[in-house]
Amino acid sequence: MIIGTYTPATVEYLPHDSESRRVAGWITNVIVESNGSLHVEHIGSTSVPGCWGKGIIDLLVQYKPGGLETARDLLDRIGFQRQAGGAAFPESRPMRVASVEYFGRLYRIHAHVVARDSNEARDLVRFRNLLRDNVCLRRAYEAEKRAILARGAVEGTEYSNAKRDFIRRALALGESNREDLYPAFTNAR
Repeated sequence: MIIGTYTPATVEYLPHDSESRRVAGWITNVIVESNGSLHVEHIGSTSVPGCWGKGIIDLLVQYKPGGLETARDLLDRIGFQRQAGGAAFPESRPMRVASVEYFGRLYRIHAHVVARDSNEARDLVRFRNLLRDNVCLRRAYEAEKRAILARGAVEGTEYSNAKRDFIRRALALGESNREDLYPAFTNAR
């Protein structure tokens, strides 16, 4: 596998691809072997077995205090690119993008560069874990994503922004795995 140029695409609703975990693991190893002070985790729908989503592999690249510039530079050096367009994350909290071809399929990668132990890092990991542990939440999240696409979202930033309230509600409810919460997610907008 080689880290290559990011290819933007319109948002799609895709079934979970178990190979995305293998690709995420490979990229994680490349990053950590290049700089052992970084901590990398696979987050987002592709990290949750059975979860449908847009198919982008999201990585959380966490740096220690004072390590932001080092983390950004490392990702740039190994082949990641800065985001293009007006909706790019600021360089104080960057996201780098790339793609990897694996067995004839192109995987798009978003590397979120976030301070270790920050609220954002904790929330990203916690939401991933909630999705893994709570099938009711996962189904509701999938329904929310389908509804966002049905309303006409085709661009990645628009799609991500539309999911924000759902994620906040899920984090506020926490570990509850009650079926009766499913309507609360899909009906509350």
